[in-house]
Amino acid sequence: MQKNMFFDYFGDDGFAAVTEEGKIVEFHLDSESSTEISGNIYKGRVVNVLEGMQAAFVSFGQEKNGYLYAGDIPAEAAGAAVQPMRLNVKAGEEVMVQVAKSPIGTKGARLSMCLSFVGKNVILLPRAQFCAVSRKITDESERERLLKQAEKLAEGEGGIVMRTNASEVKFSDLKEEVKYLRGLYAETLKAYERASVGEMIYRDADVHARLLRDFNLSEVDKIYIRDEKMYEKLESALRRTRSKGKLVRYTGEREMFEFFGLEEQIHRLMSARVPLENGAYLIFDRTEALTAIDVNTGRFTGESGLEDTVFTTNLLAAKEIARQVRLRNVGGIVVVDFIDMASEEHRAAVVEELKKHLQTDRSKCNVTAMTELGLVQFTRKKVKSDNVSMLTKKCPYCKGAGYLLSDSYMAFKVKCAIQKCFAEGYDNVIVELNAGLFGYIVAKRRFSESVKGDWRDKRVYMIPHKTYHEEYFTVRGDNNTVLTLPDTAKLLY
Repeated sequence: MQKNMFFDYFGDDGFAAVTEEGKIVEFHLDSESSTEISGNIYKGRVVNVLEGMQAAFVSFGQEKNGYLYAGDIPAEAAGAAVQPMRLNVKAGEEVMVQVAKSPIGTKGARLSMCLSFVGKNVILLPRAQFCAVSRKITDESERERLLKQAEKLAEGEGGIVMRTNASEVKFSDLKEEVKYLRGLYAETLKAYERASVGEMIYRDADVHARLLRDFNLSEVDKIYIRDEKMYEKLESALRRTRSKGKLVRYTGEREMFEFFGLEEQIHRLMSARVPLENGAYLIFDRTEALTAIDVNTGRFTGESGLEDTVFTTNLLAAKEIARQVRLRNVGGIVVVDFIDMASEEHRAAVVEELKKHLQTDRSKCNVTAMTELGLVQFTRKKVKSDNVSMLTKKCPYCKGAGYLLSDSYMAFKVKCAIQKCFAEGYDNVIVELNAGLFGYIVAKRRFSESVKGDWRDKRVYMIPHKTYHEEYFTVRGDNNTVLTLPDTAKLLY
């Protein structure tokens, strides 16, 4: 399978994409205005402690205070004899905190005092007292070998987690990496002593460095880079590795993401509708609590019976759902409404297909069995906002609701405003409104009964505007005998 990476900058925004056979499977954006701060370490101050919730709120230089659970405070914070789940901080206390989960929506960042420094092959946990091996390494003998190496590397000073890449690395190289990470921790401790509350004292790698660090580059064919400075930086970083020859400096006249067809694929992320190759489609519906995905057969009718048609569609949907949640960076609870199937064997096969494709996801996913209603629920680890939120902003008119009021209801709102003016003693009313809404009111004769009845001794003038938003209008009363109106003003009926 052809797998490529694409790195670029636009101003201060960093873009990164991973493709498999030309289709994007991961897209990442580091925006100057984004709230993606996971991995960064700050000097904070405890603002208040909620004993009942076993949590504390910490001011750490961001717009919203972060929250710190008791389970994210190491025992050493208040002595080894203290129970691990006890809240060992007090209001006003200064603390060193790392962002475990960036702020999302109305929620502040989740913080931890259990620091971690992530390397290419190992993770240093300077305040932990355990060692572990990546769950992606399933061979028991290999896990046992790596765990013994981790214990040697730890030397009783903190904990070590062996990442997937560690299997292919010499022990001497792992030792050098741990030494480097311990140096980062030492520098962070010094920076903490000098810093004021709210200052960042350690920055995690940018999006491009994180991908190079977290990906197994032996599986990557080419790494395309447009920015010259970034190319030189990565070339220097990879100089002594076998991956150096995979770097490709893109110098084409067209924008790199547009040239390779990536921009169009990124733009399609904003659509709630995702077509499947057989004519069926998915519908994504995001809410604050979860993401719902609906599977529809669309124009696909199949060539055999209904059950086989549905089964085929659900299998395709399972594969595409795994790709889309990874691509859109959907996190939290996901509920999938598959098309109903009578066969229990088919139902189990669809769930297994979903699990199989979710296994390629670098974020941890847990899938439950299908219910009798055809619903499958799974969770995906959430550490930052999804890509749709990162690439869009709330509509200033609908406030993020995603809809406009109907012409019929807008006409009713205009009628209410006119009626209010007449009730206040005005004989003339001037309405300025969207030209399309005006055309609807006239064509449908929405106010004809009122004009013939309660308004028969009144006058209503309407001034249509092509530039007005569909939901914007103004209504004012006027009792002057002579009115000054533009030529576009129309006397209603």
